[in-house]
Order: sequence, then structure tokens, then C-alpha cells
Amino acid sequence: MKRPPAAAGAIARALFAVGLTFAFALSAQIPSARDVVKPAAFASFEPVARGKQMEIAVVMKIRSGYHVNARETTFDYLIPTDLKTDVPPGFKLGEVSYPKGTLHKFNFTKDKPLNVYTDTVVLRLPVAVEAGAPLGEAHIAMKLHYQACSTDVCLPPVTLPLDAVIHVSAKESSPSHAELFLKQ
Repeated sequence: MKRPPAAAGAIARALFAVGLTFAFALSAQIPSARDVVKPAAFASFEPVARGKQMEIAVVMKIRSGYHVNARETTFDYLIPTDLKTDVPPGFKLGEVSYPKGTLHKFNFTKDKPLNVYTDTVVLRLPVAVEAGAPLGEAHIAMKLHYQACSTDVCLPPVTLPLDAVIHVSAKESSPSHAELFLKQ
């Protein structure tokens, strides 16, 4: 039985609408890579005195159901978590301390577990405030680079900007965010 042209067009439009709805629903379930990790930077002292050693903690809150590769990756081709910094005058930065990841098995890795970060992870950056550091508010610009994946899909790698605000004082330092910094 041959369909009239109007009926064929209506069927084609209906199939197109169903396909578009399915594609929209699928894309709505996959978040932007920028939305999977919520990073925040915290200073160990508020304010911090000139000549003092301190730390910046970068707290990465990773969306449930997702992971990012740890700094030490299981395979060379994986994209590690990386924190880059720009140091303003009056500060010296140490090496970023990355936590160990945890080994997780995924369907796509067969028998080899991957070293990943999940949930909440804290990166630490040692900072020396020099004796001649400018007084007042200072900013340490950072860039957090990572690739987020679920068990089904890996999102494109992304770099997020972060800003650590430090208040430099000529007086004494006051510890801040004790829950992140055990001993200063």
C-alpha cells in the first residue's frame, strides 16, 4: 500500500521530533565538564604575617557518579589532575602536594583498576610570604586542569581558573580553616 505524500511527511516529522527529543534528553544527562568539579581555594591564615609560611588548600568537590584521574595516572595516555599557579611579587610557592588516588575498576578498563579521585579531594600548595610582601590583599591565580569521566563517558579535558585571596599583615597571623589545616 502506497502512502500519500502528506502521510509520509507527517511520519518523517514525527520521527525527527522523537529523535530530537531523545538527543536532547541524552545531552541533558551529560553535564558540562566544568560542572562536574567545583573547586575552591582556602588560605591557612587570615590574615598572614610577612615572613610566615602558610598553605593554600584547593578543595575539589567531584560530582557523584564521576571521577577524575589522579595526579599519578595508571596509564601514560590518561590526563592527570594538574594545578598551575602564577606567583605575585612577595611570595614564593612550593611544589603542589597531590593526594594519592584510589584504585577503581571500570567496565572499560578490563582487569586494570584506574588511579582516580572521587568525592572530595584536597590539593595543597605551600606558600612563603616574604618579609617585603606588599601589605593588604594579594591574589594567587591558579588553573586547575582535569578530565572528568563517569562509567559511561569521558568528558573533554577542562581548565578552570581559581583565585586564592591572601591578606598580608604586618602583625601576627591568625589560623583559618582548621578543618583543612591540621597543624601550622
